[in-house]
Amino acid sequence: MTTEAAPPPGSAGTPTAAPTAADYASVQQSAEFAELRGSYRSFAFPLTVAFIAWYLLYVLLSNYAGGFMGTKLFGNINVALVFGLAQFATTFLIAWLYARHAAAKLDPKAEAIKARMEAAE
Repeated sequence: MTTEAAPPPGSAGTPTAAPTAADYASVQQSAEFAELRGSYRSFAFPLTVAFIAWYLLYVLLSNYAGGFMGTKLFGNINVALVFGLAQFATTFLIAWLYARHAAAKLDPKAEAIKARMEAAE
């Protein structure tokens, strides 16, 4: 099986040296990396806490507020079913929000760090 694609840049000649542990340590100590880490944490940590609180509320209400969770909203649809389905909707919403946040804020910063490391090779 052969491919018609050209080799990636930098692979046609002599192999380039891989970054060393010191290179990674210097990037980890840089302000640019700290900004990237801060952007990630400022998004991920609050949403993680909010989702866990929302999930625990659902579990606690299911265990201790059976009358409320059993309240019929319409037909055979009760509060517990709506909250349970909302858990799925919340999960997909958070995944979508994270993908947007990563594309807008995290990926450009990570790409800049990667380009700087590859240029130093």
